[in-house]
Amino acid sequence: MKHIHFDVESDGFYGAYWACKDGSDCTVIAMLGDDGEDYMARSAVKWLFRLGVNVLTMSPGKKDYGHHNYPLERIEKAMAWLKSHGNARIGIAGGSTTGTLALTAASLFGDISLTIAMTPSDFVWQGFMQGKKDGCREWPIEGESLFSYKGKPLPYMPFCYQHPDYWNIISEESKRTGNMIASRKLFDDSEAAHPITEEEFIKVENIRGELFLVGAEDDALWDTAKYIRRMEKRLAEKPHSCKVEAVVYEHGTHFVFPDGMLKTMLPVGSALFVKLAFSAAKKYPGECKTARIDIDRRMTRVICDWRDKKKL
Repeated sequence: MKHIHFDVESDGFYGAYWACKDGSDCTVIAMLGDDGEDYMARSAVKWLFRLGVNVLTMSPGKKDYGHHNYPLERIEKAMAWLKSHGNARIGIAGGSTTGTLALTAASLFGDISLTIAMTPSDFVWQGFMQGKKDGCREWPIEGESLFSYKGKPLPYMPFCYQHPDYWNIISEESKRTGNMIASRKLFDDSEAAHPITEEEFIKVENIRGELFLVGAEDDALWDTAKYIRRMEKRLAEKPHSCKVEAVVYEHGTHFVFPDGMLKTMLPVGSALFVKLAFSAAKKYPGECKTARIDIDRRMTRVICDWRDKKKL
């Protein structure tokens, strides 16, 4: 697929722009995958193309597989480029850590009129790096947040475990629960040790336009169901202008992707992959499948309604 590549050094952000062949003045910034041009990112592009929107895929940087002090100015610069190239409406979508990034960016930048957050947290946490270090695949970075803005780290919840205990906790829980990765204990213990402050919570009441939140009770990485309910409560208590749709499934795992998107990623064996990754999918394959189909239906409707709103 034809696309335009962007680098931090020359353009101020890292990613790729994919124009819908039928033409559109709506773009979704999609932060799915380790790189803006990897297989997962391209699969998201194909799924979004079916809905008639352009896509800007973004990631922290080339071969940068962590999330630490990511400058939110990169989202600003990407939005400026999109607006200067005929995009009248801009949305943002992310899953897991980038779901949290999508919420944070949308809470700061009013030009974002569609926000999709799959399995997000409702707070910013300590930055981390992925790779290989002392036998660990992931480790927290002292003094760094997930995100930064105007040269300063955003306030964040610190982890109560540091390197190498951080990864050891994740590794032990993953083995005990039979999941590819399980970090729920890490997050639960950290929140118990450091109750989240108002500064660290994402100001979701500042988000404009459409807001779609989705997660599952059986998420093995963190308690996204609790986080989504806290966001619903926050919105109920604070003035806001966004239209929110929040869905929490009993069974759905951390992979609450639309069924069509997952099938695009894995045309054969998508359900088997989820089963191998998460024990809940092995126990409740039918329920997880039903959840993904429902997510596909809901997310498609939200995006299409947003895309067509300007035409009303």
